[in-house]
Amino acid sequence: MIDPFGRHISYLRVSVTDRCDFRCVYCMAEDMTFLPKSDVLSLEELDRLCTAFIGKGVRKLRLTGGEPLVRRDIMTLIRSLGRHLRTGALDELTLTTNGSQLAKYAGDLVEAGVKRINVSVDTLDPEKFTRITRWGKLAQVQEGLRAARDAGLQIKINTVALRGVNDDEVLDLIGWAGREGFDLTFIETMPLGEVDVARVDNYLPLSLVKAQIGQRHTMLESSHTTGGPARYVTLAETGQRVGFITPLTHNFCESCNRVRVTCTGMLYMCLGQEDSADLRTALRADTDDTALNDAIDEAIGRKPKGHDFVIDRRRQTPALSRHMSVTGG
Repeated sequence: MIDPFGRHISYLRVSVTDRCDFRCVYCMAEDMTFLPKSDVLSLEELDRLCTAFIGKGVRKLRLTGGEPLVRRDIMTLIRSLGRHLRTGALDELTLTTNGSQLAKYAGDLVEAGVKRINVSVDTLDPEKFTRITRWGKLAQVQEGLRAARDAGLQIKINTVALRGVNDDEVLDLIGWAGREGFDLTFIETMPLGEVDVARVDNYLPLSLVKAQIGQRHTMLESSHTTGGPARYVTLAETGQRVGFITPLTHNFCESCNRVRVTCTGMLYMCLGQEDSADLRTALRADTDDTALNDAIDEAIGRKPKGHDFVIDRRRQTPALSRHMSVTGG
């Protein structure tokens, strides 16, 4: 698949559920209204959809949510998708998780062919962790991380940089990740969905995070990539990799190779735009995927050049009304 700007689309992110067992303040309102289960694609439909994209050249598949591991019988889908790894049609099957269910599922993920996961951890302070996630417990996530590491999973920690919340923990997080053998990526908060806090108050440009790191470490440019939007540096003193995802201060649109599908089958060609394509209707139109393949081709032909995220004190509403948990984190 090649979009109108010559970019090869080889990376698909699929939200398997909008539900989550956390309520992170920058992601969700505390009193969320979730989709009716009848609106959500079945596991069989998700398998068909992913398989169609793989047939069109997707080489990396990431399952997201919400929290993907709270979806009932999710391992049935993950095991089934693992067949594409065994045939060589897919290079990588991975997922992004909050870590709450890893102690239960880490071994199963490895058996299914998953080698690497992203886990969200925004603070090492247990009380602050619960304030950020509202319902989460740091000890439970740390137990999951240990189980994942012991099972042989490579782990990358995702940390949303939040002014006045965790900006005093940047170096502590780097030190912890280094000791545990985890890669670490800092992410600027994204203006998606109505939440209960003013994002502008917590927005922290990663240029300030880099400046803080630079006071202790020498950052060497790195060509390392995982196929996503993060740009990496290597810390000369430790050899540790640290990534930065900057959708606001320096977007990553020129090299975008990704599209996202929601748990209801809506294909978003850009995280930061509203334009979408209804793949659920196409999925259910026939059993030979003709309508589905046509819908995917038409949508890729509309992929925009980039997004226009902005966080501005004069603009209190989010850039987009849909929550990240709906689109896929």
